[in-house]
Amino acid sequence: MFRAAFLLCLTLLAGCAVGPQSREAIVSYDFGLPRSDKDANPRLQQDLLVAEVSAPAWMDNSGIHYRLAYKDVTRPQAYSLSRWVMPPAALVGQRLRANIGRANKSSVFIPADGALAAYTLRLELEEFSQVFDAVDKSRALLRLRATLMRQREVVAQQRFDLEHAAATPDAEGGVRALIAVSDAAGERLIDWLAANLKK
Repeated sequence: MFRAAFLLCLTLLAGCAVGPQSREAIVSYDFGLPRSDKDANPRLQQDLLVAEVSAPAWMDNSGIHYRLAYKDVTRPQAYSLSRWVMPPAALVGQRLRANIGRANKSSVFIPADGALAAYTLRLELEEFSQVFDAVDKSRALLRLRATLMRQREVVAQQRFDLEHAAATPDAEGGVRALIAVSDAAGERLIDWLAANLKK
């Protein structure tokens, strides 16, 4: 009897090992490879400290968020099987700093560098989500508030609202559109900095 029970247990364990996996794999995304410096157009000439990007508490995770505007736009939701490799504010901040660095003839620092710069750029990510206007139609939405400071004095402040249509109404389409809208925000931000950074 003991031997029969033992064989039954082995059979059940073997079945668990070779049976179909019920859990689907989670796909993680980042913003891809950095842009090449060969296309850079340096138009900033001041050392700049770029602070860590802040964001609302509901974005403090790796979720790829979306809103169903046709149903209830007040409910941010996240895809269950797709996510970012780090919180959106960290990814957006990394991308924006890289783009600013490519456009600056001087240096771009982060707080961890411990360096002093005449100007500090503070960024607040207010919205970063895929908005569905219909079941089969969506767009990436980015809202960013930028504050440029010289020591403790506010030099300028600007809010950027940008959208980019998603090619497909799914997580991958949302990711591609959110990357595109982040790069567009970077270009707008650099133009704004060029107009407000003084020698």
